[in-house]
Amino acid sequence: MKFLCKTIELLEAVQLASRAISGQQALPILNNILFQAEGKKCIISATDLELSVITSFDAGVENEGALTVPAKAILNFAQYSSDADVLLETMEGTQLRCTSPHTKTMIMGESASDYPSIVPIEKHASFSINAVALLCGLHLTTFAVAKSSLRPVLSGVYCRIEKDAVILVATDSYRLSECHIPISKCIDGVSCIVPVKVLEELRGVLGGKKNREDDPSPDVFVRLGTQQIEFHIGHTHLFSRLIEGRFPNYEQIIPHEHTTSICFPVRELSVTVKRMHYFAKEMNNNLTLHTSEHGVRITSPQTQVGREESIISTEAEGKENKIALSSSYLLDFLNHIDGDKVDMTLVDSVHPAVFRIPKQPGFLHLIMPLRMSEE
Repeated sequence: MKFLCKTIELLEAVQLASRAISGQQALPILNNILFQAEGKKCIISATDLELSVITSFDAGVENEGALTVPAKAILNFAQYSSDADVLLETMEGTQLRCTSPHTKTMIMGESASDYPSIVPIEKHASFSINAVALLCGLHLTTFAVAKSSLRPVLSGVYCRIEKDAVILVATDSYRLSECHIPISKCIDGVSCIVPVKVLEELRGVLGGKKNREDDPSPDVFVRLGTQQIEFHIGHTHLFSRLIEGRFPNYEQIIPHEHTTSICFPVRELSVTVKRMHYFAKEMNNNLTLHTSEHGVRITSPQTQVGREESIISTEAEGKENKIALSSSYLLDFLNHIDGDKVDMTLVDSVHPAVFRIPKQPGFLHLIMPLRMSEE
């Protein structure tokens, strides 16, 4: 194998592929990246057997071939090389020599034949989705996924295709995010649970491309199999296994009616909750919200370090109401929304609070109520 390439393109490709390397691999070779020089390209890939990343870049290939090298070693070289171009070639079978005008580096590798093959998925359904809309949808949902693996179906994002939209749902049983993203192709009745890890890596890939004017990548092509999912963005492919199991019937807990509606200024609510969280965290993050026609009074429970009461003058419709919510969950939600207004609707103190963003009508977030503390 021997090819000439741009150092910056090598670095970007290695950084992308490295997303599939967890650092705690049962097989040492899974800490490597596979290089394959073919035609006028270099294809590089990495896998941890659950998540796989394949990407490519243009290269002046003199000799085709393949080799795996430690990801950290080649990343270290590409990060700190000051030369624009680099020549990569195999020496003595399993060594990779990286030569540039000011540097000559030798990296010990392993045979490509020892590297696990990444098997293409058997297509069950496919569709395209706008990259910016998907990035926004992931930002608004993945934070609500369960951090524990006790219930595997809650450790991923439920993806359902209905009519002309992809619906993303994430919950940890105490809060839930649902986001509808329009698509042009109608393939009703398809659903799966995608591990949050691959979606976080997808967010990283989409976020990087969003900041590149030369590679806007307006669409993401999604291919779904019975046990795997593939995301195709530009020259990059992400493969992942799906989570087996049945996602809970979450729709039954979403209130379809309400008795109280409040429109909050996001910044004021966020600052208030951040300040009061200091006291609330001493008592299960408990904050009580009292609504009236004049606004919302928020109180923290009495703790050893003190308590606080704050009033937000805002628009409120319907009857007076009150509910206790987690200050931690409120902050997490508020930190993930982009906009100056957020609507909250309530039924009573035992049903979840539902939040919607006026600028994003296809999104809702709900937080389950806490037991109200004695005042």
